[in-house]
Amino acid sequence: MDELTRGHNPLFKNHVQINPTFQRTLPEGLEGLFELALDLRFTGSQTSDLIWELLDPVAWERTRNPYVILENISESRLEEASRDEVLRSQIGQWLDKRRRSLEEPGWFQREHSGSMPGAIAYFSMEFGLSEALPIYSGGLGLLAGDHLKTASDLGIPLVGVGLLYQQGYFRQILSKEGAQIEAFPYNDPTTMPVVPARDSDGRRLRIELSLPGRTLFLRVWQACVGRVDLYLLDSNDPLNSPWDRAITANLYSPQKERRLIQDLVLGIGGWQVLEELGIDVDVCHMNEGHAAFVVLARARSFMKKNGTSFPVALWATRAGNVFTTHTPVAAGFDSFDHSLMEQYVERFADSLKISIEDLHRLGQSLGFGDGEFQHAPLIMANLAIRGSCFVNGVSRLHGRVSRSIFQSLYPRWPEEEVPVGHITNGVHIPTWDCEPAFCLWSKACGEDYWKDPSMDRLESILKLSDSELWNFRNESRRSLIEYVRRRLVCQLKEHNEPQEMIDWAKKILDPKALTIGFARRFAAYKRPTLMLHDPERLSRILASPKTPVQIIVTGKAHPEDREGKRMVQEMARFASRPELNCQVVFLEDYDIALAQKLESGIDVWINNPRRPMEACGTSGMKVLVNGGLNLSELDGWWDEAYTPEVGWALGDGQEHDDPGWDAFEAEQMYGLLENEIIPEFYDRDLKGLPARWISRVRSSMTRLTPEFSSFRMMKEYVEKAYIPASEAYHRRIKNGARLASELVSWHEKLDRNWSRMSFGGMQVERDENCWKFQVHVHMGEIDPEMVRVELYANPLGDEGPTRVAMINAGVMPGAANSYIFTARVCSERPSDHYTPRIVPYHPEAFVPIEDAHILWLK
Repeated sequence: MDELTRGHNPLFKNHVQINPTFQRTLPEGLEGLFELALDLRFTGSQTSDLIWELLDPVAWERTRNPYVILENISESRLEEASRDEVLRSQIGQWLDKRRRSLEEPGWFQREHSGSMPGAIAYFSMEFGLSEALPIYSGGLGLLAGDHLKTASDLGIPLVGVGLLYQQGYFRQILSKEGAQIEAFPYNDPTTMPVVPARDSDGRRLRIELSLPGRTLFLRVWQACVGRVDLYLLDSNDPLNSPWDRAITANLYSPQKERRLIQDLVLGIGGWQVLEELGIDVDVCHMNEGHAAFVVLARARSFMKKNGTSFPVALWATRAGNVFTTHTPVAAGFDSFDHSLMEQYVERFADSLKISIEDLHRLGQSLGFGDGEFQHAPLIMANLAIRGSCFVNGVSRLHGRVSRSIFQSLYPRWPEEEVPVGHITNGVHIPTWDCEPAFCLWSKACGEDYWKDPSMDRLESILKLSDSELWNFRNESRRSLIEYVRRRLVCQLKEHNEPQEMIDWAKKILDPKALTIGFARRFAAYKRPTLMLHDPERLSRILASPKTPVQIIVTGKAHPEDREGKRMVQEMARFASRPELNCQVVFLEDYDIALAQKLESGIDVWINNPRRPMEACGTSGMKVLVNGGLNLSELDGWWDEAYTPEVGWALGDGQEHDDPGWDAFEAEQMYGLLENEIIPEFYDRDLKGLPARWISRVRSSMTRLTPEFSSFRMMKEYVEKAYIPASEAYHRRIKNGARLASELVSWHEKLDRNWSRMSFGGMQVERDENCWKFQVHVHMGEIDPEMVRVELYANPLGDEGPTRVAMINAGVMPGAANSYIFTARVCSERPSDHYTPRIVPYHPEAFVPIEDAHILWLK
């Protein structure tokens, strides 16, 4: 890597090419296979699958793990493969792509060179990068995986931190009755694309974490995601007790105590990893609240290095913390009662020189000015939001929902001003585009179309003929049907089904028929069985001989979710109906490999959560680049993406508590299928082309693919969160954290004296088309420069609230520390729409997230 490129990225000095844990000499022409197998940026792409299919098709189909293939392939097969010109050519092309991706300056180097001296540390409880590294459960992990891959492509100086699970989530098997059975296979690190992380002396890196009565030893593993390193902590160390070795056994342990320790390992242990590796961090990004203890770990580190108090350290480092929430209900956040916190976190509180009550209060649902300590639980999301200056939901609607959830932290503040914005999720195009899609886009826009998925560039899709688009969709659907058949055959063989069933599976589904997909976690709020509201009507829709329709379904329920498991069984039983045995398939064990194939070939993707329970719902975004269309609830991303030209919508864009609303939307779904979707798919012109359908596909691909790409998403994170956070952090830590100390003093003085401020009278006059306001304010012990007096008016229509700063017109005669504030507002709104209020003000403070005091005239 040239010096110029390396110099732009502060992580490149730490990033090294990781080597496999075993050495094996590969024949000439295959030497680069280890390099590709260990890079999760490239092994997670469908377009690179051909290499591993050519090398060992059986092992690839079963494992999707290039590293396992290289461990187990015979010498004779390697020698034979080295003479395969197609394989050698594929390897050479992908090695060249990889090396260019590492060496060429990315968007960040070109657009923001020198804007961030330190790194972004991205903490997540799960990462969905590839089936070769099964440490994810669903959408949160897949989003985290796409986040890392996109950071690599754009050259963003980011490092990932997570946990390495011995069993991960679970693998799903269906009984003969369709009931879900969970299996927990062991994740052997020696068969995964990870290597032991090394410290500066080359020794294997271990982290020690103090727990009650013992020390927890944590092994650290390193994975490569292009230019991005991912560090994973693992408690399965022989030095630990058997109970402690199982702390990282499962993702999202149902035991509260183990769940708390997992959160401690991620936040506190993860921060220690970064320190041991000497990575200077500007920004900590918490992907959900599980990692919130990093707020405290980072502050403690700052205290030790700079000799400050905890309040100063928190105010200094908080400016560099970003928190993304994905949860649409408050009950979804991790929470821990005081007794458990006291047991496990009191010693850590002592190291911060604060009481356990003070630490616990940081995560409680208490607003500024609330009473003494209460024994309410610590909620990890509250700790994260109090420890950050930049907070966002993952869609426009989810931002609104999140402001409602966190309203209790900001009492007396209007919900519109609760400091939670939104950055809508996006998906990593090179991970989710299939080979036919890649070829089509490359022909229209060039092979690197995904590097700059801008609307202008993708307009080239408009120039493709209807025949080209339709042939592409037919090829993608045919490839999906072939994959489903193979997967179903394997599924039936593992169940020891008779040969006639296996022969039937080899011919199931029609490559020319309208193909609908539904793949979700089976949970009540996602309503996975909504389409079964009237199973007989659905059966009639599917069975029409002139317009056949087929459905591919897959999904898991959480092992503790009885209702979710009941719905899995209901759907599996529907799929097994004899009259539908060629038109409905339920595939076991929804995973990344299956998701990629489904997203590639499905014609219509259905998503019908109960609004507003879907924070974003990125699965529907993944069909866009592949020419699939969406039939979705107006929730999450679809609430802001939908127009009639690009797909179909369920619901009316409102929330409904009526128990009968599900029935209404099920009927709406059947009506859309019968009257719009199916007729449009089968309405063919003289050339045999469905012109209206192709037009809709073209609109969806060009309008939505760039808008819901992770490249757009990551650029927003950089420009709206990462760079502002880095700049604010560096301003606060300069000159021995002088600004942070000043902010602590400012806040403490406001806190002590806020209750002594009060409003006097107000006068309002009409002056031509304007209102003139005058209000009297008694400041008590507070300097007028420490606050802002303003007029506030509630939003009208789609407009935001109105805030008008009032001017200090001078001291009130005869009144100590009292002032007159005035404002002139030119508006047709009545004067009583405007209410004076006082809010904290400091040019370097984030209000109300850092200080939520507020005083209203009424």
